Amino acid sequence: MTSPVDDVTNKAAEAVTFVDKYGAVIITGAIKIVVILIAAFVIRALLRKVIDRITTPGKEGKKPGLLKPLRERAPQALGNLISERREQRARTIGSVLKSIVTILIFGIAFLEILIVVGINITPILTSAGILGVAIGFGAQNLVKDFLAGMFMLLEDQYGVGDVVDLGPATGTVEAVALRTTTIRDTGGTVWYVRNGEILRVGNSSQGFAVAVVDLPLSYGANLVEATQVLERKVTEVADKDPLKADITAKPEVLGVEKFTPEGITLRVTAKTRPGRQWAVQRNLRAQLMPALEEAGFTAK
Repeated sequence: MTSPVDDVTNKAAEAVTFVDKYGAVIITGAIKIVVILIAAFVIRALLRKVIDRITTPGKEGKKPGLLKPLRERAPQALGNLISERREQRARTIGSVLKSIVTILIFGIAFLEILIVVGINITPILTSAGILGVAIGFGAQNLVKDFLAGMFMLLEDQYGVGDVVDLGPATGTVEAVALRTTTIRDTGGTVWYVRNGEILRVGNSSQGFAVAVVDLPLSYGANLVEATQVLERKVTEVADKDPLKADITAKPEVLGVEKFTPEGITLRVTAKTRPGRQWAVQRNLRAQLMPALEEAGFTAK
């Protein structure tokens, strides 16, 4: 039977033996793990700083560096909203890049630590692949929304301030994110549309727009004279404020658009700045119809 002193001596001897055998390995491994973690945090911080730098707009609303290689379709008519549109677009893409960087760096660091500890990572990688496939099947809608949002942002299909028709909703874009797009319609209702559910985009704020005005006439009206009256009047109002700033090309009187039981319809069109077609339509309608009535043309 051993005495307590002998037990303490044996345990001390075992501890010394363990330290002699594994001490160097433990210390080396701990140092490697600390170095891996420090390197991961430093690399992550540097990359996030780079991303912040290229996603921050320059002075006076200049385009962020991240957006310079990408196509931009923002109409100049948006004015101050252009900088907001660019900032939101760059911020959203930058957020995605930061998340990707964080996942990749810490994922690689975690695997390196497992190798240092002596764990075989092959089964872990296999299980992660199977788990990823399972999550992918279970979150198909989320992945679909995410990918659609990414491509929409990269292609700049629409942005803050654009007037768009997304199918489920039509109105002015108030916010753009990776999963949803926020739209406010003409009635003031806010719509949240999932990006993955958008099958087509009609953007009324890119390039130019066309104001279309249909004017009714009675069947007994002289179409040649009515057309001449419209041509003179539309040219006159297009050269004066407030329409002068919005109309970008000479308006056209296209002629007879359709026949109805009530009468004949003449159509006038004018190319306008993006988003200004509705204001131009209202103004033209308010001035052209009285001009026809003064000339003796009335709808019946």
